[in-house]
Amino acid sequence: MAETIEVPVARRQRAGKGAARQARRDGMVPAVIYGDKQPPVMVNVELLRLQALLRDASFATHTYRLVVDGEEHTVLPRALQRHPVTDVPVHLDFLRLSAGSTVTLEVPCRFVNEDESPGLKRGGVLNIVRHAIEVTCRATQIPEEIVVDLAPFDTGDSIHISAVTLPTGVKPSITDRDFTIATIAAPSAVRSEALEAQESEADDEDDDV
Repeated sequence: MAETIEVPVARRQRAGKGAARQARRDGMVPAVIYGDKQPPVMVNVELLRLQALLRDASFATHTYRLVVDGEEHTVLPRALQRHPVTDVPVHLDFLRLSAGSTVTLEVPCRFVNEDESPGLKRGGVLNIVRHAIEVTCRATQIPEEIVVDLAPFDTGDSIHISAVTLPTGVKPSITDRDFTIATIAAPSAVRSEALEAQESEADDEDDDV
């Protein structure tokens, strides 16, 4: 399960573009905490701290604990806005969570046991169709990653969501089909050899006629 990380924030007293620009000049990123049928709370997050958090591939699946004027808010990051030229974060939305909140979000996949896959050991190529899977679960059960075991799969196999063991309480948001996560394709060299073998057999058959 993804850990809850405490992030220091400061209440933003004024709304508007002027206050937001001043916050950015001061090395802060304007943010808002919303949801759970409570009034929104405007805060500032230190830019350097946020950039450090963003380096974690699981940033969007962690829950965070924000303390504003002594009041704790457990939140999940939602819409992150970046500067179109510099790519620096300029605004962030936090979704406030309650103990029973159910959330839908994308969780990154991690592929394991490549050295045990018969197809990959023979030179097959792993084609990843989905690097992340959108799931629905309680806020207290958000997984940090979804592990996809490659050990049973051979060349030509497709790995579907039904072959993945999801953590307890976690369900894919797509429920109307058994969607593909990855495939194991034959390498070009193997396909070339197979084609040559087929052509050779065809030539032999022609000679026999």
